[in-house]
Formats: sequence, C-alpha cells, structure tokens
Amino acid sequence: MKIEIGQKAPLFILTDTEKKAVNLADQQGKNVVLLFFPLAFTSVCTAELCATRDDIATYNNANAQVYGISVDSLFTLGKFKEDQRLNFPLLSDFNKEVSAAYGSLYSEFAFGMKGVSKRSAFVIDKNGIVQYAEVLENAGEQPNFNAIKEVLSRLN
Repeated sequence: MKIEIGQKAPLFILTDTEKKAVNLADQQGKNVVLLFFPLAFTSVCTAELCATRDDIATYNNANAQVYGISVDSLFTLGKFKEDQRLNFPLLSDFNKEVSAAYGSLYSEFAFGMKGVSKRSAFVIDKNGIVQYAEVLENAGEQPNFNAIKEVLSRLN
C-alpha cells in the first residue's frame, strides 16, 4: 500500500529496545518522524541514524518524536542503539506488518533476503495526518532530510 500525503497515518503498536510497547495513537499532539531502515549494523543505515542522532535537537525543537523502524529483532536493535549511542527509540517490526502497511517492504532484498524494510521517511503531524512520505527503492540512498526539516518547520 502506498502512503499518500494528506491521508491518516496507519496506526501501529511496536516494541522498542526497552521492551515497551509504542503506540502511534499515543503520539497525538506531537509531530512524528518515522525512519524505516533495512538492517542494523549496515553502513548506510548506520550513517543515516547517526546523522539523525547528531541532529536530534532540530527534531526536538520541532516538537517531533523520531522513531527508527526495521524488521530486526528488538535485541539486535538494542545492541545497535547502544553501540551507536542513538538518542531516539528504535522499534522492531519483526513481523513486517507495519513496514507493509507503509508500503516500505522489499519482497526481495540482497543475498536472497525477503521482507526487509525499505529505507523510507514519513512525517506525521499532531493530528495523525501524513505530511511527508518518501520511500526509496535504492537502499544505498538516504531520505531527503532537508525536505523533512522543511515540513517540520511548516508544522510549527
């Protein structure tokens, strides 16, 4: 399913690396940035999430909660978050349901892997409406962070 700007964001409940349930519905009243990424510990994913870590003040100032989402287990994500000192939650979509709901799932990935999250970014406003949607077919590319920040600045 392709997510369009202006539509209600698909709701979900996923588990974070602290083994706590994160419900998107509970985020009403703040902006949310969802960053789907293929696999923890890979070079492009590490670069993307570390850049977000280093720029977290921009997101905080925009009243935006950032979530990184992949199909890795919460244990793998916990180690990745610790190793990279990430300062925002990582959510495990191990069952691939949320990645599929957001149109962010490769049916075939590298090395014969199936069902890996596509690198993608979504900005959801305080009312749960998608204001930015970018799904990349090439896992070697990163989302347009300047466009994401521009959307966030318009929302505040």
